[in-house]
Amino acid sequence: MANADSNNDNNIDNNSTADDKLGSKPSSNYKEISFNGLWKNNPAIVQLLGLCPLLAVTGTVINGIGMGLATTFVLVTSNVCVSLIRNITSNAIRLPAFVMIIAMAVTCIELLMQAYAYELFQILGIFLPLITTNCVILGRADAFASKNPVAPALLDGLMMGLGFSIILVLLGALREVIGTGAIFANMDLLFGAAASEWKIVLFENYRHFLVAILPPGAFIFTGLLIAAKNVIDTNIKRRQARLAAPVEAGSKRARVTGVIS
Repeated sequence: MANADSNNDNNIDNNSTADDKLGSKPSSNYKEISFNGLWKNNPAIVQLLGLCPLLAVTGTVINGIGMGLATTFVLVTSNVCVSLIRNITSNAIRLPAFVMIIAMAVTCIELLMQAYAYELFQILGIFLPLITTNCVILGRADAFASKNPVAPALLDGLMMGLGFSIILVLLGALREVIGTGAIFANMDLLFGAAASEWKIVLFENYRHFLVAILPPGAFIFTGLLIAAKNVIDTNIKRRQARLAAPVEAGSKRARVTGVIS
C-alpha cells in the first residue's frame, strides 16, 4: 500500500506541472480542460488514481453509476470551494483545509444517498466515505482548483468526474455482461421502480463467469481498457505524423495519355 500511495503522489506531482501551465493563462482553455479530463489525462486509465473504488465496486453498471455520480459531486463541490478560498488560505493550512472541504462534500453525498438511494448506499458501503482519501479529489484541488478561478475549476472537476465515471460505467458493463450474461440489472436502486424492467438479458441460460465479477476480473478488464487507449493514442500519433510529413522536393506526377507500345 505504501508503494501504491507513493506512486499516486508521483502521478499527482507529474500532472500538476501540466496543470500549472494551463492555469497560468488568464482565461483557461475550456476545450483543453475538457479533453484532459475525458481522455488525455483521464484519472482512471492515465493517472491511475482512485483505483480502490474502480476495482472494488464496478461489478455492475448501477454500482459504477452510483460511485461515478458521488465522485463527480465531490470533485465539483471541492474544486469550487477550493477555488473560492485560494487567495485567503496560507500554505500552512492549505492541505488540511482541502481535506476538510472534501470531507464535507462526501458527508453531503452520503446523506443524500441514504435518503434517496439507501440500498445502493449499502452496496457501495465503505467506499463512499473513502472518497475523502481519493487521490483524484485532493490532486485536482491542489494541482488545479487552488490556482484557477471558479469557472475553470468547476469545469475541471466536472470533466475529471465524468472521465472517471465513464470508465467506472464501462468497466461495470464489461464485467456485468461477461460475468452474468445480462446488463442494466438493479437499475431501480437509483432510478426508481420504473427502472426495474431495464434489465436486458443478452444470453439465455448463461453460465456465470465468476472471475469477471471478482477482483481479478477488475484488474484484467482495467488493463484491457488501458491497453485499448494506448493503441488508439498510438494510431492517432502515427496518422498525424504521416499527415505532417513533408512532401519530397522535385517529385512530380507524370500524366500519360494514349497508348504505349
